[in-house]
Amino acid sequence: MDMNYRTLGKTGLQVSEIGYGAWGIGNSGWLGAQDDESVKALHRAIDLGLNFIDTALGYGDGHSEKLVGQVMRERSETVYVASKIPPANGQWPARAGVPSSETFTAEHVISSTETSLRNLGLDTIDVQQFHVWSDEWTSQGDWLEGVQKLKEQGKIRYFGVSINDYEPDNALKLIESGLVDTVQVIYNIFEQTPEDNLLPACIEHNVGVIVRVALDEGGLTGSITPESEFEEGDFRGRYFRGDRKREVYERVRKITQELGIEQDAIAETALRYVLSHPAVSTVIPGMRSVRNVERNMPIGDGRGLPQERLEKLKAHRWARNFYA
Repeated sequence: MDMNYRTLGKTGLQVSEIGYGAWGIGNSGWLGAQDDESVKALHRAIDLGLNFIDTALGYGDGHSEKLVGQVMRERSETVYVASKIPPANGQWPARAGVPSSETFTAEHVISSTETSLRNLGLDTIDVQQFHVWSDEWTSQGDWLEGVQKLKEQGKIRYFGVSINDYEPDNALKLIESGLVDTVQVIYNIFEQTPEDNLLPACIEHNVGVIVRVALDEGGLTGSITPESEFEEGDFRGRYFRGDRKREVYERVRKITQELGIEQDAIAETALRYVLSHPAVSTVIPGMRSVRNVERNMPIGDGRGLPQERLEKLKAHRWARNFYA
């Protein structure tokens, strides 16, 4: 199988359709990752043509970055690394009315990036992102000076933001300003809102799109049933609380029945759905095992989904916020 590569917007970087989401291996939030298996999974992904890894300082307080750095030092291939700067006030997601002086000052942007570079053991981060974003900050504060200084010093190549959960329109001002190279957004079969305004704006302004939560934190893998249980402290216990497991299970069943596919084919369909949109550069599922890597990597073959299947999936849009 050959991995297909796409251009990450105005960065010009050619990135694998399937990238690596490294939240799960940080061992905070998602529990149960074993470092040796995480490292094997990363290596296997690179063996199979993956060249884009998305991590963050906030994933296990640098633990994810250190594992990614360890793997990078053992590889000779070109692999692009994206990381993220946590908001100084520790608020996820960003709240309306909070000034950028409380979240991203130039000083915080620079010191946080330097910590990430140490964790990764790298001289340069290919794409450095703000881990939350509020469009009110577009023309506020001195964060941009911090970003520009890091670019000038060669410590970062490109700048992006991770858009607040389920608020895809809360970055349109920034995209139109031309200040941003990439955005990262939640986009999946249930969460189709980015198709309305965000993705067209990214095409218009040549902004790279990194898709997170394409599998709805596991909801679109077919593995969530009304009986699913999670380890104490695993964030999915909260995400799929109450009646949500049954709701997700029934909606997934409707999709599989309508498309005439097996339950275990839903994850592939979900990733292909996202990759069928021309604005999308790469999708970054969390792959904590070699088995997951081997299952997901062949999906990045440039084929997406046939048109009639895409049309059917449009009816499964489901507006809701399970993080809340």
